[in-house]
Amino acid sequence: MSTTVTAPSNPIGDPMDLVARTRSHTTLQETVGQTMSMAWRAAKKMRRNPEQFFDVTIQPILFTAMFAYIFGGAISGDVKSYLPLMIPGILAQTVLTTCMATGVQLREDMDKGVFDRFKSLPIARIAPLAGPMVADLLRYTIAATLTFGMGILIGYRPDGGVIGVLAAILLAIFTGWSLAWVFTWIGTIARSAQSVQGISMMILFPLTFLSNAFVPVDSLPDWLAAFVKVNPVSHLVSAARDLANHGDVTGQVWLTLLACVVVIAIFAPLSVRSYKLHL
Repeated sequence: MSTTVTAPSNPIGDPMDLVARTRSHTTLQETVGQTMSMAWRAAKKMRRNPEQFFDVTIQPILFTAMFAYIFGGAISGDVKSYLPLMIPGILAQTVLTTCMATGVQLREDMDKGVFDRFKSLPIARIAPLAGPMVADLLRYTIAATLTFGMGILIGYRPDGGVIGVLAAILLAIFTGWSLAWVFTWIGTIARSAQSVQGISMMILFPLTFLSNAFVPVDSLPDWLAAFVKVNPVSHLVSAARDLANHGDVTGQVWLTLLACVVVIAIFAPLSVRSYKLHL
């Protein structure tokens, strides 16, 4: 007579299932704490790799001086008259190109297996993605501050005063942080860091240069001006000009903030969903 022995079921179950269940019940407070822990990790990584700050320290200074002295006379008659038009444009360009590095670094970490270590950790899925982006706020702040600093050094005098300039910087930082979710999503779906960089440049450079960042819209042909007016970068530049040059909180400011919220609402979930597929 054969006897079938049934092994007792494991009440704990598979360890990865337990981790998944723990992750699904992560509270908001725990998520914020875990995100800040990941941000601290990314900040320490920046400290050990100071070359990560080269693009946010050299580029604002170089681009501000180069664009001012090359295009100032041709577009506005002289450098000083061109600066109120150009500095907010350089601010937008610098912050947006800085946020592009978020997706590249994410892809590099994923290729190196760094994110494999997070598989067994009972943490919120969004924490490893949002943490480095919080740390990148430091890079955005440096880039924006140096842009205005260089502009003031060569003669820019914003009529919006300190409050207007700070408001323009904060708006640019928030916009860069929101768009970083786009490049985070690209980083999770692309096959290499090089492809992330290539795709990001194909998106950013047309949006930046086909905007009102460096030339008045009325100087463009009608077909191009129509695109420039709906370009989201143009709204950021116009909002930054209103704040820094006049100290006015106009509709462009609210439109830019609304666009940022929409981008986050769309691409943050997409980034988390794509990231989960790699776990």
